[in-house]
Amino acid sequence: MAREIVEVLRDDYLRFPENQSFDIYAEDVFFKDPLNEFRGVKRYREMIGFIQRWFVDTKMDLYEIEQEGEKILTRWRLSWNVPLPWKPRISISGWSELKVNGEGLIVSHVDYWDCSRWDVVKQLWFGKNR
Repeated sequence: MAREIVEVLRDDYLRFPENQSFDIYAEDVFFKDPLNEFRGVKRYREMIGFIQRWFVDTKMDLYEIEQEGEKILTRWRLSWNVPLPWKPRISISGWSELKVNGEGLIVSHVDYWDCSRWDVVKQLWFGKNR
């Protein structure tokens, strides 16, 4: 790959969810977060498409990204408005662990949240939790 994978990821985070670099993922990439678990770059692309269609004013703040061998760690905050009449702003901070294979492709992408799924749901009615 011409550009370092960390640079590509940094750029993807900055413009998330628009114009993501799906070619940096292995065809059978494993993805997991507190709501989803699946394999395949096609399913990953569909999930990003869902975010593009249904989330409003999506913003991904990248605080940290580092690579150690085959592991890449990121720390981030994802926020968006829900398309409900009162347009609640949802915010989730967390981190990702990505694993890269010998060909330089991401084979595993696991997201962890600093809050529970229930904390996220509560933001629909009570605003951002602390």
